[in-house]
Amino acid sequence: MKYTVITGASSGIGYETALAFAARGKNLILVARRLDKLEELKSAILEIDPTINVIVRTSDLSVTDQAYTLYNNLKEYQIETWINNAGLGEASFVVEQNLDKVETMLRVNIESLTILSTLYVRDYADEEGTQLINVSSALGYAIAVGSVAYSASKYYVSAFTEGLAKELEIKGAKLMAKVLAPAITETEFVKKSLDAEDFDYKANMPKYHTAKQMAGFMVDLYDSNEGIGIVDQNYNFNLRGQIYPIISEF
Repeated sequence: MKYTVITGASSGIGYETALAFAARGKNLILVARRLDKLEELKSAILEIDPTINVIVRTSDLSVTDQAYTLYNNLKEYQIETWINNAGLGEASFVVEQNLDKVETMLRVNIESLTILSTLYVRDYADEEGTQLINVSSALGYAIAVGSVAYSASKYYVSAFTEGLAKELEIKGAKLMAKVLAPAITETEFVKKSLDAEDFDYKANMPKYHTAKQMAGFMVDLYDSNEGIGIVDQNYNFNLRGQIYPIISEF
């Protein structure tokens, strides 16, 4: 029996992606900090299809040791797709940013993502049909003044994943590493980035996607032979090959 792992599954893109993959009959391992939200999602999935196996795991990926623990605790399962969706934001000028919040963001966006990607690739590089999808951002390809640290963290995700994809290609691996790069999406993300109690997308954003739309783009990327799914400045979704220049030493 094969499973799809989704981190950050308790809300937003991760939540809707779980529903989208469940609609395809995929067995799921759902990861987040909030057990109550994961249980709600599990119930929603089993209403769609009671034959799907749904496993929930709580993990706080701002504690990098928990990334190792999470992966090791999933060794018994055959994982065909690993989606690193968990991520945090920080919306302030560098001189004003809360460094505790920035450190937490970097541990989630960079450290835990790198650990989980590396462990997964080590075990599954030669398994037919496997995919690693790392959620970056359109701001992983363009610097956003007022969110520089966040943007830089997503530059890392994009560069790391594109480079990994090239290494896998060079080695003739069967696993595909891909980048999903959303633009502004209607989730809890902006609210948390601003430390706000609420955020009205319709009132404040001329363009955005819903989490359900982004989950649809995630599925499009999953189905594609292209390595990058990115939302452009006009909020169109594009599937394409590598963006960063690759220098190969091989």
